[in-house]
Amino acid sequence: MTSDQIILFTLFGAVFGLLLWGRFRYDIVAFSALMIGVVVGVVPTQDAFSGFGHPATLVVALVLVVSAGLVRSGAVYLITRTLVDASRSLGAHIALMGAIGGVLSAFMNNVAALALLMPVDIQTARKAGRPAGLSLMPLSFATILGGMATLIGTPPNIIIAAIREDALGEPFAMFDFAPVGGAAALAGLIFVAVIGWRLIPQSNGADSPVAEISQYIAELTVPQGNKQIGKRVAELSDAAEKADVAILGLIRDGKRRYGQSRNAILQAGDVLVLEATPEALDELRSSLDLAVADAKREEALRADGDGVEIIEVVVPEGARINGKTAQSIGLSWRQRTVLLGVSRQGEQIVRHLRTTEIKTGDILLLLVPRDTGVDVTDWLGCLPLADRGLAVTENRKVWLAIGLFGGAVAAASVGLLYLPIALGLVVVAYVLTRIVPLAEIYDQINWPVVVLLGSMIPLGAALESSGGTELIAGALVSWTNGLPAWAVLTVLMIVTMTLSDVLNNTATTIVAAPVGIQMAQSLEVSPDPFLMAVAVAASSAFLTPIGHKNNTLILGPGGYKFGDYWRMGLPLEVIVVAVSIPVILIVWPL
Repeated sequence: MTSDQIILFTLFGAVFGLLLWGRFRYDIVAFSALMIGVVVGVVPTQDAFSGFGHPATLVVALVLVVSAGLVRSGAVYLITRTLVDASRSLGAHIALMGAIGGVLSAFMNNVAALALLMPVDIQTARKAGRPAGLSLMPLSFATILGGMATLIGTPPNIIIAAIREDALGEPFAMFDFAPVGGAAALAGLIFVAVIGWRLIPQSNGADSPVAEISQYIAELTVPQGNKQIGKRVAELSDAAEKADVAILGLIRDGKRRYGQSRNAILQAGDVLVLEATPEALDELRSSLDLAVADAKREEALRADGDGVEIIEVVVPEGARINGKTAQSIGLSWRQRTVLLGVSRQGEQIVRHLRTTEIKTGDILLLLVPRDTGVDVTDWLGCLPLADRGLAVTENRKVWLAIGLFGGAVAAASVGLLYLPIALGLVVVAYVLTRIVPLAEIYDQINWPVVVLLGSMIPLGAALESSGGTELIAGALVSWTNGLPAWAVLTVLMIVTMTLSDVLNNTATTIVAAPVGIQMAQSLEVSPDPFLMAVAVAASSAFLTPIGHKNNTLILGPGGYKFGDYWRMGLPLEVIVVAVSIPVILIVWPL
C-alpha cells in the first residue's frame, strides 16, 4: 500500500467518522478533508475544485431549480389533486409514492423522477402536518430501486451493457435487467413501505409539533369564463376540503350575502369569502383557476411583467393603514397591491376585505409586485413577518412547465441530450417564461449539499487514480479464491455496494465490472451473472447521502444528518443481496 493510498483511506475514515458523529455540519467536514488532501498532495491542485463543475453536482443544483418551477407552475398541485390524498396513513402514502416513483424511474432517469415527485411529497407532508423527512428518504430509495429494472433506468445498467458488448460481443437488451432488478426493486419497495420508514430517526422533526400558521380571512374572485360559473357554492366543498380551506360566504355586487350561501349559483365577478393559510389559499386558487382580485386590479398588479410575490405584515399602532381601509388609503392604485387576507384572532370579519377597517395587531396578507415588498411595507408603516417562502402559483403555465420538463427528460432518455444539458435548458426556459423568477434561482439551491458533493468527488477520484480501488479489487479476487460461485457473487455484491456508497455509482461500475468478469473466468463460468450482480449492487447506494444523487437531493429538504441513511439503508441492502443472488442464479445460470 502506497503512502497516498494510506493518506486517502485515513481521510475517508476520518470524514465518515466525523459525519456519523454529527458534531460538525457535513459541508464543513467534506470541504476541510478536500483542503487537507490538496495540502498533503494526494489531490492535485488543478483538480481541487473539479467536483463543483462535475455533472453530478450540476444535476443536483439544476434539479432543485426545476422542482421549484414545477411547484410554481401548479404542476405539483395537479399531481397531488389527481394521485395523492393527505389523509392516507404514512405507510399507504409511501407505498403509493414509491410505486409511482419506481415505475417512472424505470423509464426515465431516476434523478428526474425524484425531481418530479419530491415537491409533491413535500406538499403532501405539509398538508398532513408531518415532517417531510419521514417520506422523502423512502421516495428517494424507491426511485433508485425502480431504475434497476431497465437498461435506461440508471447509468450503471448502461455501462454494464457496454462492457458486456466489449467483452462478449453483444450488449444486454432493454429488459434483460428486469427479472433481477425488478425482483430486487419489488422486495425493496415492500420493505420501505412497511418497515423501512419506521427506522428513520425521529430527530428529523417527527416528534416536534407542527408550527402554527396564521389562518386568514381571505377573498378569491370568480373571473369571466371560469369553469365554476353556474355551479352551486356547495359544489366547491370537495376542492376546498382537499386544500384545507373553509368557505365562509359569498360577496356579490359588493354586498355580503347572508350565511354561507351554499346553494347560491356562482356568477362572474362573485367573491368567495374564505378562511385558510396562505399556502392553502394559493392551492385552491390554482385548482379552481380563481383570481386574486377583479380583472382591473389584477391587470394593474401584473402590468410590469416582473411577477408578483406574497408578503405578511403586522399592523402596529401608528401605521398608515391602522384604523383605515385598504380602499380608503388607495392601496391598490397607489402601491399596486392587493389585500389578500386579514388574520384577526378572536374576531369575525363580515365586510368586503378592501372596505374592512384594519386594527392594531392585524396580520395582513398582501400580494405585491415582485421586489417591492419592502417599499410597500414601509409605506404602510407595518412590520414584516419572517419570510416563509410564500409564492404565487402561475397555474396558467402548468402545461408549459410540464411540457418543457417532459421534453427534456425524453430527450435525455433516448440520448439526444446529456441530462445536465437537458436540465440546464429547462432552467433557462423556466426563467425566460417567468415560471421561476430570475431573482429566486439561487435561493432554490441547497448550497451545503453542493459543497458536500463538490468536495467528495475529487477525493473519490483521487482514491481511484492512486490505485486504491484497484487495491480493493485485487484483494477481493484473492479473498474469494476457492469459494463456491454463489458465495463469490455475494462477496462481489457486498463490496460493490460498499464502494458505491463512497464513490460515484458510475465509477464503481467501471471498477467492479472487469473484476466480476475476471472472477467468472477464474471460476470458468458465464460472466453474465457477475455483470448482473455488479449492475444491481452499483445502484444500491443506500448508506450515505453521497453514494447517489437522489440521496444527496433529499439531504437538505428532509432535514437529514449524514448518519441517518444507514438505519434504513443497511437492512435494505441486505434484502437486495438476499433477493438478487437466488434470482440471478435462476435467470442467469452459471
